[in-house]
Amino acid sequence: MTDGIDLTRDGDVARLTLTRPAKMNAITHEMWSAIPEVVAAVESDPAVKVLVLAGEGEHFSAGADIGEFRQLRSTPEGVAAYDRAVDAAVDALAGASKPSIAMIQGNCIGGGCQLSVACDLRFAAPGARFGITPAKLGIVYHFESTRLLTELVGPAQARYLLLSGNLVDASRAREIGLVTDVFDDLETQAGEFAATLCARSQASVRGMNRIIGKIAAGMTEPDAEVHALREDAARGADYAEGVAAFLERRAPNFTHR
Repeated sequence: MTDGIDLTRDGDVARLTLTRPAKMNAITHEMWSAIPEVVAAVESDPAVKVLVLAGEGEHFSAGADIGEFRQLRSTPEGVAAYDRAVDAAVDALAGASKPSIAMIQGNCIGGGCQLSVACDLRFAAPGARFGITPAKLGIVYHFESTRLLTELVGPAQARYLLLSGNLVDASRAREIGLVTDVFDDLETQAGEFAATLCARSQASVRGMNRIIGKIAAGMTEPDAEVHALREDAARGADYAEGVAAFLERRAPNFTHR
């Protein structure tokens, strides 16, 4: 495993942890580059239903490791190569069919916030702080990450966050839609929600997650993949089991992996 990243599994849930607590889990180029492979491993593992992204220690992530910028982003070519690694990490998380949850405590700033926004859901501790700071570095933010942010919070709040680089607390982040919810007991409550997702039909969860992603990316009419997802679900064992369980007043035993 790449230095700074750890992937573990507990039952149906995989956990990708940023493991540089002494650096507030600042993300190196090597870590950005490793994330697509980690996400691909989770997607291909039939035993995993949900991916949780977290930071070791007191913080989620303070962002990209700026200490690398003078070497890796010192030329236009270097900037382009670095950005390709970041974009690939964001695309991998945002495009995954299995749901992802960012579990956020402490600072979630810059590239850390970028990773959290690429996840499907974001749960925060009350003391978490959020900010996206390219304007403090003379950087124009990535297009896809700007789209994902704007989709979450709307153009006005996206402008507030990106143009100012100001930090907001967890309560304000929830108000503007940057986080899904704020939990007093983050580990327990986020874990309970992950367990809820694991208990649902995975044919439904992954199919709907894929369709939501398509709609968010601008699709206005169903394509062949959308039709196939719905038709496959209608013919699947999970549908038959779900209806039977409802009529028999029992919990369903879904088998789709």
